[in-house]
Amino acid sequence: MSAKNRQFQRLLGFIEAEMDFESGFYNDAYLDRRITARMRRTDTDSYRAYKQLLRRQDDERDALLDSLSINVTGFFRNPEAWEALRPVLRDLTANNRTVRLWSAPSADGREPYSAAMLALDDPDIDARKVEVLGTDINADILEAAREATYETSHTTDIAEELAPLDDYAQYVEEEGNTFQVKEAVKDMVTFEQHDLIRGQAKRDFDLVFCRNLLIYIDSEFKVPIFETIRGSLKEGGYLMIGMTETLPAECRDAFEPVDKQHRIYRRV
Repeated sequence: MSAKNRQFQRLLGFIEAEMDFESGFYNDAYLDRRITARMRRTDTDSYRAYKQLLRRQDDERDALLDSLSINVTGFFRNPEAWEALRPVLRDLTANNRTVRLWSAPSADGREPYSAAMLALDDPDIDARKVEVLGTDINADILEAAREATYETSHTTDIAEELAPLDDYAQYVEEEGNTFQVKEAVKDMVTFEQHDLIRGQAKRDFDLVFCRNLLIYIDSEFKVPIFETIRGSLKEGGYLMIGMTETLPAECRDAFEPVDKQHRIYRRV
């Protein structure tokens, strides 16, 4: 092991022991990208120096923990996948009962709000029957999700993200570069803190979104995540994962593909 790699592993050991972050769940490449980004922001030139900075500065500990939380998201990320989801929601709401959706992790709320907006926007989906739960391990980002205020920036164009909707003005209040989700959408969505890796399964969900998490997770922890998801779904319930992700081989007998191209599966 090189000296640099030893420093990196010692830094991860400090983060796990002193900051209560389970670094072992995530692959090293993901952790290194996030840590290196914080090192650049703090003008720190080595893992050893950054560990000393973390010892001294509580604010930097908080900033690093926030950075390590997986919060890359967007409204209607991969729009073609959301189009493929329309017939699923139409079928689910055709029955005379409540339809429960779970977004995990939900990050800043844009995925669960997308599900609610899609239901409201499609005349063949009965949005009155749809309830959406968003969960995340990060309490601070859940507060931002409940606030439901988003801004266009040089890296994020909210209006472009909302383009799959016929008329996004029905669902958000736009003022300059700021977009506030309207109450009719917010009323369909609730948020709570939950650890998808270590937490208990939920119960009786019709559809679970677990998109763009698995690419950051070490392979040995992917199977427990899918076991939690399977236990959270009703028999015949649906699972949607990220467009670049695949089901672990050990879990493929538990899910049958509904739309393999868009990563939509059904629990069997």
